[in-house]
Amino acid sequence: MADKPSVLFVCVHNAGRSQMAAAWLTHLAGDRVEVRSAGSNPGDAVNPAAVEAMAEVGIDISAETPKVLTVDAVRESDVCITMGCGDTCPVFPGKRYLDWTLEDPAGRGVAAVRPIRDAIKALVEDLITEIVPQATA
Repeated sequence: MADKPSVLFVCVHNAGRSQMAAAWLTHLAGDRVEVRSAGSNPGDAVNPAAVEAMAEVGIDISAETPKVLTVDAVRESDVCITMGCGDTCPVFPGKRYLDWTLEDPAGRGVAAVRPIRDAIKALVEDLITEIVPQATA
């Protein structure tokens, strides 16, 4: 893995879980990680309940848009994480592939999205401890 690891979050519509995960990783790791998100069948917009749930914790994802999953995005990432939505990534040697089993926030209100948001945060925090080089004193 490079000095600055790259992570790709993948979910079919790239409108909820993968957007929240990318936002958490960007927020918590800053410029120590390159972050991408994409989907095999991107939606028209990010889930409004996901936008609201993230805004509650001070993270604005309202300007994000769902993006299509490309082979290049996978090739350029060190870690590819699917979000329990049955999506798959092209497989390249030397990449790390994870699947995080998370409920789908589609069609749910913000109250139902909050626990998903919080579960994603915990997973992202664990990921950071695994992939981000720790500064030595």
